[in-house]
Amino acid sequence: MSSFDFDLFVIGGGSGGVRAARMAAGRGARVAMAETLGTEGLGGTCVNVGCIPKKLYSYAAHYADAFEESHGFGWEGEKPVLNWSTLKTNRAKEISRLNGVYANLLRGSGVTVINGFARIDGPHAVTVATLNADGSPGHQSFTAAHILIATGGTPFVPHFTGREHVITSNEVFDLEPFPQRLLVVGGGYIACEFASIFNGLGSKVTQLYRGEQVLRGFDDEIRHFVAGEMQKSGVDLRLNAGVVDIRKTTEGLRAELEDGNTVMADAVLYATGRKPNVQGLGLEAVGVAQGAQGEVIVDAHYRTNVPSIRAVGDVTNRVQLTPVALGEAMVVVDQLFGPAPGKPPRSMGYEFIPTAVFTHPNIGTVGYSEAQAREQFGAITVFRSEFKALRHTLSGSSERTLMKLIVDTASDRVVGLHMVGAEAGEIVQGFAVAMKAGATKTVFDSTIGIHPTAAEEFVTMREPVNR
Repeated sequence: MSSFDFDLFVIGGGSGGVRAARMAAGRGARVAMAETLGTEGLGGTCVNVGCIPKKLYSYAAHYADAFEESHGFGWEGEKPVLNWSTLKTNRAKEISRLNGVYANLLRGSGVTVINGFARIDGPHAVTVATLNADGSPGHQSFTAAHILIATGGTPFVPHFTGREHVITSNEVFDLEPFPQRLLVVGGGYIACEFASIFNGLGSKVTQLYRGEQVLRGFDDEIRHFVAGEMQKSGVDLRLNAGVVDIRKTTEGLRAELEDGNTVMADAVLYATGRKPNVQGLGLEAVGVAQGAQGEVIVDAHYRTNVPSIRAVGDVTNRVQLTPVALGEAMVVVDQLFGPAPGKPPRSMGYEFIPTAVFTHPNIGTVGYSEAQAREQFGAITVFRSEFKALRHTLSGSSERTLMKLIVDTASDRVVGLHMVGAEAGEIVQGFAVAMKAGATKTVFDSTIGIHPTAAEEFVTMREPVNR
């Protein structure tokens, strides 16, 4: 029997932390998990103020367009009106349900869940700040053979005059009242998604980005295409634009821009990146190495420079995606407590990770951008198709779809696949399996398409693009 209180102590109740705690307990380990349940609730950013509520609001925003498009298919009736309060209430109920699901999964696995803020006091020691029965502050101290940091990230807002007037993605879901005018500052996927969502819900949206084009890091052609589609749908996207200050006036929030113009808004959303959530963890005192943004530095096995302490997910500031945190958590559990019976130890690959951006229209992407592929493979062949989806031949919408394949010429392997269009994430997920398995363009060409679908375009593109 170990002399430690627990075999594994997990700090953070987000996707990665919950998965690691559950799976380790299922292998027979004694597991505790500390989470400040009063801030977000079990499930972390993704469940509470990230992926899940954002996708629900994205669905909500599509209904306005769907109603307008239905006229071309013969549907008639009064235009519906958004009840913002109903949407918020129903979203909150669903998130609360998911919190309960996570809690039941942990309890059912035998994990000890401690409500409080954890601090690492040594290679095997954790202190959790809690509340006593009378409401006074207290603390509990524990020892563990292994400590896993899975505290995720938090929105970053730069310092400027008027910073106190802005909100982040943490607060945007419960804005009151509904913002008739929304200013979104930022050009990453979170900024673009919320600009699209609130534009669809009925806000007059202005989006500012200091760079030359939004969605840095994505394929350049995809970036320009989706920006054009967003502008076409009504988002006032201004590039090479930044904020000097924000002041509260009787007419709303007044943002003065670097070019001398001003924007009036009812709310200002800053989506200018995220930073690792490490404040107060005690990493410096224990000697855990951190990067420039505070991220926990880990090796290929998710070990920090302190052998008994590991870290997974956004707190390591590598690939900030929920499924990646889940995969990393499973690798750690296999390393520490052995793989599941009859299964080989898991490994984590970071090539060909699919992802989606829930702009309107959606983006789905997996593999290399065109520029990245040229740098990595040299000679590449690019296939491209742009068209109006069948639905929009009657809907009256001018929305267009873009699909793109990037092939390593020497091996014929498809190394990049990108799409802008309806349900892009759903479509790209399946192709990601094929690409992970090493599918070639010849395999794509020999695959029969499903007709009529947008997805079939990926297996019917024959003529390469001349660059």
